Amino acid sequence: MSLTPSEAFRRYDETPDEEFYSTPRLVTHIDDRAIAAVTQLYRELFPPGGTILDLMSSWVSHLPKEVRYERVVGLGMNEVELRENPRLDEYVVQNLNRDPKLPFGEAEFDGVGICVSIDYLTRPVSVLREVGRVLKVGAPLVVTFSNRCFPTKAVAIWHQLDDHGHVRLVESYLEEAGNFRNVRGLDRAPRRLFSDPLYAVVGESTGPHADKEEG
Repeated sequence: MSLTPSEAFRRYDETPDEEFYSTPRLVTHIDDRAIAAVTQLYRELFPPGGTILDLMSSWVSHLPKEVRYERVVGLGMNEVELRENPRLDEYVVQNLNRDPKLPFGEAEFDGVGICVSIDYLTRPVSVLREVGRVLKVGAPLVVTFSNRCFPTKAVAIWHQLDDHGHVRLVESYLEEAGNFRNVRGLDRAPRRLFSDPLYAVVGESTGPHADKEEG
């Protein structure tokens, strides 16, 4: 089934996101091996001593324990989860589907991570264009995802695609945002039976972009 642009970012559950995320979920949403794959990507791409933004954050950020960063900022939907996150130096509670504008300055961060959450964004290009703005030029965005989600809150187009389709979709978000280079999809699935798959799309910021946001 094909989707029109207006249908692509609808959800089964269109009640306010604040209601859905009001209950803290102090659990992990992928297994330990997939988490280790996320952490390894962060180890490879985020500079030690840098300023990192964990976007759509919760009670755990999956950053490598042995690496120290100057500052780690979390932005998420549930304050209890954010407050419980030991890696965060500060946090912001914000619904990016309601307001995709990030409350940070240009070129403020040395790296941004979005872990198993990209499928919930109804205005992903607007959010990612903002990510490009708040990243330093050449700094990485790391978007990771698996085959798990809250199905009622994932956008319709996500449900229409398989794993490799998800990679291509997220690549297209960064390309449409217009302020990323070297955009590439990665398969970082653990090579073990009975492990969750782990995919990533990474890119490097080219700075602010003046195009208007999508609706």
